[in-house]
Amino acid sequence: MFNPQDIIDLLAANVRQTRNPFGVPASKFNTWWKDAGGFTRRPGDALLFTGLMYQAIPYIEATTRYLERLEGSSWAGYLRYSRFLPASLRGRGLAALTSAAGKKKFNGILHTICRLLKKSGAGFFYHPEMDFYSGILLYDLGDQDGFIKHAQFVDKTLKLHGVSKIITVDPHTTYALKELYPKYTGATFEVQPYFSQLQFQAPAAGNGKPPVVLHDPCLYGRYLQLSEGPRRVLKNLNLEYVDVRNCGEFTSCCGGPAESVSPALNREILARRAGELKAAAAPVVTFCPICLANLLKAGLPVEDLASLVGRHMA
Repeated sequence: MFNPQDIIDLLAANVRQTRNPFGVPASKFNTWWKDAGGFTRRPGDALLFTGLMYQAIPYIEATTRYLERLEGSSWAGYLRYSRFLPASLRGRGLAALTSAAGKKKFNGILHTICRLLKKSGAGFFYHPEMDFYSGILLYDLGDQDGFIKHAQFVDKTLKLHGVSKIITVDPHTTYALKELYPKYTGATFEVQPYFSQLQFQAPAAGNGKPPVVLHDPCLYGRYLQLSEGPRRVLKNLNLEYVDVRNCGEFTSCCGGPAESVSPALNREILARRAGELKAAAAPVVTFCPICLANLLKAGLPVEDLASLVGRHMA
């Protein structure tokens, strides 16, 4: 395992310098909206706030491959020195290692979410200049001071633009804005996950498809108690689903957050959760980009909730 402080220092330096954990300039990191229709840049009812999490997954995967090669080797200790390089240099190097296909895949999920919100009549707008990483990983890894400083920057920027209502697309950003920002910065926004905004007429009958098994992300299940939202969406579409024993408020972690410190620990936790899901003998659906990427890594047949719903609301 790496020295956790080396990882924390590196991520914190990137967030300070580029406002994301990877040191990649915003013009290269957040590009999904350039090819997406269905939203307006004109201020409206609620800001669509991605928190840059879906955009981050290809970079997380590239970083993890690099860390896996270093973990347990004599080179692991040298990671601490990389934080002294300019973030832009680190970011360009990582961007060169990041899969274009991965970027297209996860950007496509954001396109689908945008289309579903528009089809549901949700009033929302999007400005890339107002969409920031929440800083949640700094909090998770114990850099409370770094998290607070970044959260204060995000809060100040959103309030400067008069944002009061926010639609989120992932559990990590939702948790940060709903629970952590009020506690640590005093920021209060009306925050709703995108699936709570989906409205459509239910089909007259079931679609005859086999059931899917749901994997509840920890933050939606254990901490925010929002697991019923995706289930409501599936019920409205007459899509059958099954639950594993550890679900909802008692869900099991997929291990995704651990990979930033130890890919080996991540694999151990992932193997346990994958075993629980495989026992259901059904395709897996989740609603977290980190869970999606991690469960795909385990070889499970898994897709994002938005992708599944998008096919049935087309």
